[in-house]
Amino acid sequence: MVRHGKNYQEAAKLLDREKAYDPREAIELAKKATHTKFDEAVELHLRMGVDPRNASQQVRDVALLPHGLGKKVRVLVFAQGEADRIATTAGADFVGGDELIKKIEDGWLDFDTAIATPDLMGKVGKLGKILGRKGLMPNPKSGTVVAANDLPRVIEDARKGRVEFRLDRTAIIHVPVGKVSFDSDKLMDNLTAVVEAVVKAKPSGVKGQYVRTAFLTTTMGPGIKLDLKATLSLSSS
Repeated sequence: MVRHGKNYQEAAKLLDREKAYDPREAIELAKKATHTKFDEAVELHLRMGVDPRNASQQVRDVALLPHGLGKKVRVLVFAQGEADRIATTAGADFVGGDELIKKIEDGWLDFDTAIATPDLMGKVGKLGKILGRKGLMPNPKSGTVVAANDLPRVIEDARKGRVEFRLDRTAIIHVPVGKVSFDSDKLMDNLTAVVEAVVKAKPSGVKGQYVRTAFLTTTMGPGIKLDLKATLSLSSS
């Protein structure tokens, strides 16, 4: 059994474990329950009613957070020729081909998101074991393998707070929605954007209950159970 410290236990006393909270109320509780000296991340955890072993039931997509994640996103682009010029002009932090691939093979990973043009994926593919473990591997399904003329848009999206979510082997989705220091309205906007993206990403072959439970938590804080109906009805429109 996991043993939590005194501060965690004090924070947990603020919650009613039997209650499912409205999303806005949960956000207020998450902010109130924080007990660390650093700015904790706020995360959404969803237990999905899909089979992670079934290829037709994979859930994977991206959400654009209106207020970002509270940090500067370092963007790397695998590109060459004209695409290199476009990516550099669009403000990518690192742009290149073979030299960047070699640098990553040697252990360098000082970036937050990676984008690639299709012509370089044959070479980038050998980085799968390195980048895949970190969730950094460019992938057409997540919109990070794009044509040169789409690079400015994708780079800008990454800067704004583009987050990828995907189903793990235990049928759980974990997605950051901001920082404890964000005001409640910004966290609500970001949470809404993630929920809308997950609902939109529902595979056509899924039957029955798509999302089974939803929890909001901070990096070091207790999980706050969300009212599922209220959460899934969130809309930015």
